[in-house]
Amino acid sequence: MGHKVNPISFRIPLSPNTLWKSRWFTTKPARYISYLKADVNLRKMLMSRLVKAGVTRIEIERSLKSVRIIIFVTRPGMVIGRGGSGLEELKKEIVKNLGYKENDKKSPKIDMQIEEIKEPDANAYFVATKIAEQLVKRMPARRVVKKAMERSMQSGAKGIKVLLSGRVNGAEIARREPYQYAGGSVPLQTLRAIIDYAAVPALTRSGYVGIKVWIYKGELN
Repeated sequence: MGHKVNPISFRIPLSPNTLWKSRWFTTKPARYISYLKADVNLRKMLMSRLVKAGVTRIEIERSLKSVRIIIFVTRPGMVIGRGGSGLEELKKEIVKNLGYKENDKKSPKIDMQIEEIKEPDANAYFVATKIAEQLVKRMPARRVVKKAMERSMQSGAKGIKVLLSGRVNGAEIARREPYQYAGGSVPLQTLRAIIDYAAVPALTRSGYVGIKVWIYKGELN
């Protein structure tokens, strides 16, 4: 079952620490479609703009007249800027991305919250993106993955599993290469287990290489 169901969505009903990335509700189909499309476009814009800040996750909460955006990054100073100038510029881009003009009275109030990730090597998305960056630079896949797993275990993870799929290292035939740290475990079928999961593509010269990372962080109390 761990190969068929996203581990994060699988545990949302049971884990208080795991929440939906978009949190809002509407009974109108047209409004639902517009909100969903706006969330997807907003995430794409922020993820591409804040790459250097080490963004890993973006959560969006909506109310009647406001939009709350929670951004999880490894380097919050690059987002905030001097005296909060970076946040102000980011708010203007967000308003524009939502389809409103600057100083438009109809535009919702943008409330931004920047959260720092203290142990980035224990974050699945951060680990997957770092592996992807090194694979694009044509570094040996086995060495890259093993070093990434060692750093994760040193950061407090209790187990890590990595799966590479595609023309790994420029191979003629696409294949799947699974890796798991020998000293840890990743219990995907245990609902009490806290699993961080991410899937990231690496666009190498040989083609598309998919990277999946599972990190086990312990069990719920």
